[in-house]
Amino acid sequence: MDLRLSDDQQLFRETTRKFLESTCPLETVRRLADAEPAGFDKKWWKRGAELGWVSMLVAEEDGGGSISGHGLLDLVLVAEEMGRLVSPGPLVPTNVVTAALARSGTPTQRREFLPGLVNGDTVAAWCLGTPVAGIDTAGGRVEAAPSDGGYVLDGVTGPVEAGGQADLYLVTIHTGDGVTQCVVPSDTPGVAVGPAHGLDLVRRYAQVRFDQVVVPPDGVLGVAGDAAADAERQLQIAVVLQGAEMVGAVNRAFEFTVEYASDRYSFGRPLASYQALKHRFADMKVWLEAAHATADAAARAVDVDSPLAAELVSVAKSYIGDHAPAILQDCVQLHGGIGVTWDHDLHLYLRRVVTDRSQFGTPGDHRERVAVAMGM
Repeated sequence: MDLRLSDDQQLFRETTRKFLESTCPLETVRRLADAEPAGFDKKWWKRGAELGWVSMLVAEEDGGGSISGHGLLDLVLVAEEMGRLVSPGPLVPTNVVTAALARSGTPTQRREFLPGLVNGDTVAAWCLGTPVAGIDTAGGRVEAAPSDGGYVLDGVTGPVEAGGQADLYLVTIHTGDGVTQCVVPSDTPGVAVGPAHGLDLVRRYAQVRFDQVVVPPDGVLGVAGDAAADAERQLQIAVVLQGAEMVGAVNRAFEFTVEYASDRYSFGRPLASYQALKHRFADMKVWLEAAHATADAAARAVDVDSPLAAELVSVAKSYIGDHAPAILQDCVQLHGGIGVTWDHDLHLYLRRVVTDRSQFGTPGDHRERVAVAMGM
């Protein structure tokens, strides 16, 4: 628990947890994995949006609002609770696009797109058609040719979360004068979507192809060629939400692993009573608390647009991205044979954490960003 949470934030966290536990427990997650092509129920997502899941990074005059006045810190609470239950839903991509529109959209763009995003009717995805802020997460390239004040897009992105379910794409590309971002509805002629595989059972990925896709001048988000700072901000938001989700997932897995070790007897004693296992649990707890601290520091830095935000975000991703899978692997070992079965829930958590670890830059990528920030 973050002792700095206000009473309103604590109530919001408890409300979010109760909603997730009652509407989407792990049994439902398993069912969605097999039965739901989208990986989530759109009516369920809309109910989540009614709780504020997509409004936190939008100003009140545009239909948004937050619990504490610090929207990202409130949104982090949702991400952590969703990690706790390996919840479905396009929380990260939709909020990244929503934040970009709220930050840099014209009044017309905000009026056209934000209401649907905030109320849950519209799902959005971030298509990286080029490396952003030193991170090459796209696995593809999208070229942009100037045309009548807009652009014509050609190429293919790498795996895009919610790419097949999205109604709206934010496409980040390099043009001749710098980084440019375009808003492209999914039904635009020339846009095609193909499936891409992922480890997470309820996350869906797609390769989005652009074949002579015309983006008019009013489809450009912000200033053409001058969107590098906006793209960096979007990357920071995405990584902060990932970090919170990984911490939530690992924290829950650690809890039920400790419970298991206390209940499971070996040679007449609880497993947790053995000194070697106590040392192991102590190490895991230290790593977990450090992950909490680095995730929290990164979120607070990004929330206030600190000059250290980029560095702290990369510190958090590199630390959590290394230690979260390691803690979960220890949880698997401590469970013994049952921990490697399909019926146990541990693999759901491991899949989520490994997926988050690799998206928007690996720990190695982010260590390189830290080195660059330090002048190395």
